[in-house]
Amino acid sequence: MADIALSPFVTMIESEDGMVFLNQRTGRYWQLNGTGSEVVRLLLSGETVESAASRLQEKYPDASGQAVSDVRTLVRQLQAAKLLAR
Repeated sequence: MADIALSPFVTMIESEDGMVFLNQRTGRYWQLNGTGSEVVRLLLSGETVESAASRLQEKYPDASGQAVSDVRTLVRQLQAAKLLAR
């Protein structure tokens, strides 16, 4: 999974606790914590799922066994909510 971008009808705002998305078509808000926000920033800057997971593993070595799976799950959830486009 690479070349991830925000869907054209989604607005993203950084908050002190993470990130908030607004789907302008549905009016629904989604909030991510700091870790999820860090992953999204990495992906939007061109990182792959694997490289974003690698950065998480460096930062949180105790959770390194599931970093790739967690990043993939987050991307799938955001795509299912139509917040991200490929």
